Amino acid sequence: MPTQSETPALPTARPAGCPFDPPAEYAALRETAPVSRVRCPAGFDTWLVTRYDDVRAVLADPALSSRGASSVHVKAGLDPYAEVDPGSIIQLDGAEHARLRKMVVAEFTVRRVERLREYVREQVDRHLDAMLAKPGPADLVRDFALPIPSLVICELLGVPYADRELFQRQSSLLVSTDQGPDATQKAYHELAGYLGARFAGKQRDPQDDLFSRLIVRAEDSGEPLDLDELIMLGLSLLVAGHETTANMIALSTLLLLEHPEQRAQALADPPRAVEELLRYLSVVQFGVLRYATEEVKVGEQTIAAGDWLIAALNSANRDDDRYPHADQLDFARESPRTHVAFGFGAHQCLGQQLARVEMQEALTALFRRIPDLRLAVPKESLPYKHNALVYGPEELPVAWSA
Repeated sequence: MPTQSETPALPTARPAGCPFDPPAEYAALRETAPVSRVRCPAGFDTWLVTRYDDVRAVLADPALSSRGASSVHVKAGLDPYAEVDPGSIIQLDGAEHARLRKMVVAEFTVRRVERLREYVREQVDRHLDAMLAKPGPADLVRDFALPIPSLVICELLGVPYADRELFQRQSSLLVSTDQGPDATQKAYHELAGYLGARFAGKQRDPQDDLFSRLIVRAEDSGEPLDLDELIMLGLSLLVAGHETTANMIALSTLLLLEHPEQRAQALADPPRAVEELLRYLSVVQFGVLRYATEEVKVGEQTIAAGDWLIAALNSANRDDDRYPHADQLDFARESPRTHVAFGFGAHQCLGQQLARVEMQEALTALFRRIPDLRLAVPKESLPYKHNALVYGPEELPVAWSA
């Protein structure tokens, strides 16, 4: 094993001119060192897991804990061993995690999410109407990709959309990797304070929204949620509920603009197309961190108790052993829904069904209503979120015929 000074850095740089591809080093690592030691941007060493089968095994293993495993590997100054906040559903394990997830998962079933489809469709059409009513160009991120999931998650959680600037601004700071711990903590406390005030009101006077129903459901079960748990749950759902989907809509649009020959096939079967886009793009770009509570084996590599691991989702989704010609966008691909873009196992994304509906409705309406949509700037000039947990274009200027 290399000495600490020789440990290579976690690959983070995308290939020049290839905004849709993960770091090029992943392909070689899958072949020669699928479980290898790397130095995280935060300064400590971990095992990097790059093959599809190994990534799924890591995410499914209860001996590999999510405690402390948020973004500490790519955000300097955070303590990976800090106590987990109550209600932090992405970091809790075992019975604590199961209790919270059981209460929340009922709100995100396929049947319940399908009831939201008409609302999503209305918001998509309303924002396209507003875009088309003005002379182009428009910024597709600002005017379409970000508002749609933001509106939907606000409607679901019972949070006023009028407050979107606050939570969008604080969310972007929380997912940024170039913010110091002070800025991260300030953003966290401001958003937590906002949600605390909202949820305290719901505890006193429940309404018809997700968190009011959660409060009532928890009390009826004899295990009421305290305000701190509600705040952490709300923070997790609010941030994840719009950041990932907004970036997927924007990046998918750019990809389809670059592949007009595949657009008709994508529009003919939106659910299948969305699964391939999720696999191919994998916007959670720095992987998912886990902590070994006991000695385990991943592939052929023994992992000692106390070691950290990164499950590289974007590498797993480009593994040729699972997806033949994985670097090709293929809307006819068999079993695209086996991807790990939403994670895997007990902690896989709660809101994945909602994200699917939002992407299906947004992309279908966008290209059907504006078939001549095009970039309004050279693609080489587009800025990207290289220093954020969730990848995508910072802005996406687009134009169309009058």
